Amino acid sequence: MTHLKIGDAAPAFSGIDQNGTTHSLVDYKGKKLVVFFYPKANTPGCTAEACDLRDNYERFKANNYELLGVSADSAKAQKKFEEKYDFPFALLADEEKNIINAFGVWGPKKFMGKEYDGIHRTTFVINEEGVIEDIIKEVKTKAHAAQILK
Repeated sequence: MTHLKIGDAAPAFSGIDQNGTTHSLVDYKGKKLVVFFYPKANTPGCTAEACDLRDNYERFKANNYELLGVSADSAKAQKKFEEKYDFPFALLADEEKNIINAFGVWGPKKFMGKEYDGIHRTTFVINEEGVIEDIIKEVKTKAHAAQILK
């Protein structure tokens, strides 16, 4: 789905998280950044994915990683999601789909025989210099940290 490839510069983005804080790619220079796109807060697959990342958060921090979740949910929905599951990372509310479109993860999907447009669950691992070093399109929601921290 995405037009981006490993070795490309990550799109320069800026977005607001569940607490009203702005996050931009440049804020993470010198750190590895995991940007995980998920379809909808508080749904089973998205909850499993985010909880797996939460449960492995110390491993990410020990390896100089920061994490950012992104969906088209409102900041209020992201806040409820964060509070319900005690996530230690920011969840960007990309209602205008600026970040989602920059990374190329919005498009046609099929679910139970119906076609619709939505977010393709995709994770980008960006190195300290802002270059994409991995793209995970086949996300295993219950073991996603292991896919990233190989």
